[in-house]
Amino acid sequence: MQVWDLSIAELARHYRRGTLSPVELVGTLLDRVQALDPSVRAWELLDSDGALVAAAEAERELGKDANTAKPLLGVPFGVKDVVLTSGLRTASGSPLFSDFVPTYDATVVARLKAAGAVVLGKTITTQFAFVDPVPTRNPWDLERSPGYSSSGSVAAVSARMVPAAIGTQTGGSTVRPAAYCGVVGLKPTFGRIGRRGVMPLSWSLDDVGLIARNVEDVALLLGAGAGANADDLTASRRAIGDYARELRRPPRLGLLLDSLEAVDAVVQRHCAEVAIRLQAAGAVVRERTSSVRLSTLFAIQQVTLASEAAAVHGSSLHERPDAYLPLLRAFVEAGQVIPASVYLHAQRLRRRARADVRELFAHVDCVMLPAQPGEAPAFGTDVDALLQAPWTLLGLPAMTLPSGLSPNGLPLGTQLVAPRFREDRLLAVARWIERVLGRLPAPPIAQASQADAIEPASSRVS
Repeated sequence: MQVWDLSIAELARHYRRGTLSPVELVGTLLDRVQALDPSVRAWELLDSDGALVAAAEAERELGKDANTAKPLLGVPFGVKDVVLTSGLRTASGSPLFSDFVPTYDATVVARLKAAGAVVLGKTITTQFAFVDPVPTRNPWDLERSPGYSSSGSVAAVSARMVPAAIGTQTGGSTVRPAAYCGVVGLKPTFGRIGRRGVMPLSWSLDDVGLIARNVEDVALLLGAGAGANADDLTASRRAIGDYARELRRPPRLGLLLDSLEAVDAVVQRHCAEVAIRLQAAGAVVRERTSSVRLSTLFAIQQVTLASEAAAVHGSSLHERPDAYLPLLRAFVEAGQVIPASVYLHAQRLRRRARADVRELFAHVDCVMLPAQPGEAPAFGTDVDALLQAPWTLLGLPAMTLPSGLSPNGLPLGTQLVAPRFREDRLLAVARWIERVLGRLPAPPIAQASQADAIEPASSRVS
C-alpha cells in the first residue's frame, strides 16, 4: 500500500514502529498535490513550510514517546476555506476577504492541532459556502462535479492528497459531496463541535463537517474535535460518547421510504441492494415513513437559510454588490424581503418537526436513506440538498459512507441519521455496515502515477 493511501489509524501504527515519519509523509503529500491538483483543483493554498515545521515537531514528540496519547499526532488535514486558521489566509471564496489572515484558529482547527494534527493547507469552497460553482473536479471523473460547498475538502481526501479534511454543512455540503466522491462525511449534532471561527452563512444551520476515507478515521476526528470549550459558547456541554465502540448485535435500521421518491432509478436499485445485503448479514431493516415530508422540511430550511443569510450578508452586499457571485447575491436579496412573520412561523414548524421526527427512531438504531439523488452531476452543476437539509435543519447527526459504484463506475453513498447527540450509535452502526459492504478502491486519478496526472478533456490542448 502506498503511504498516501494509509488511514489515520494506520499512520499512527507506522509512526510508532518507526517505519514512516510525519516529515516523510507531509513531503510525499505535498509532492502529490503538486502533481495532481492542476487536474483536480482541490486546494486554495498550501502551507508547505508550516506543515513541514509542524511535522518535524510531531517527529520530535514521537522520538520522546512513541506511544503518545495524542491520537492525531503527525496526521495532515485540509481545512475548508471558510474555517479560520491562524496565520493562514481565509478568504471564503470572496474578494471581501482576499487579504484576511486570522490571528486565531477556529475551535475545530485548534482542537485537531492540539491532538497533534498538521494543517496542510486550505481547500477550495464556494463563496461563503453557498452554491455558486467552483473549479474543483471530481477525482472519479474529471468531467463530473464533486458537489459544491465542501468540494475541495472531499476531492482532496478522495484523491489521496490528504487523509482527512474539515468541511461545513448548512444544507448538505458535507454529506452530498462526500457521497459523490466516495468518501465518508459526517455532520455531527448541531453544537457537538464548536463553530467559533467558522465564517457564517446561517447561524442556526451552519455546522462543522468531518471528512475521511473510513469510519474509524472519522471517529478519531470527532473524538478530537468534539466537546465543551470555555472559549466557544457554540460548543455543547453534553458529554462526548465512545466513538470507537463496536456493535454487539447487527443493527436495526429504518429505511426511509419517502426518500426514494427523490432519487433516480439507479439509486433506488442501489438502495434496495444495500438493504438486501445488510439483511443477509443479520441487520433488521424496517420501512419508515416520516410524518413530515422531506419537501416540507427542505422548505423550512430554505426560509431559515435565506433569512439568516440576509442578516449576515445584507450590509456587505449593499456596500459591495460587485463582490458577490450571482447565486449568492440573488439568495441574499430574496432573504431580505422575507417577512419576519414568515421566518418566525418557519421556526415554529421547525420545533414541531423536531418532536414529530422522533418517531422515526422508534425501535431502530438509525434511519437509512440515499445520500444523493443520482450519480455525481456534470462539472459545474449540482442538485439541491433535499436529502440532507432536513437533518441539518433539525440538528441531527448524519453521515454518508461509500456503499458501491453505479453502472458508470461512480460512487454511490448510503446516508445514516441518528437521534441528537448519538454519534456513538451512528458511528457504531456505520462501522458494522462498512465491514459488510467493504470499502471502495481509490479513484482513477489517485491510482495514476504522480507523473501521469490526468487532465479533464475540456482542459486539454489539441
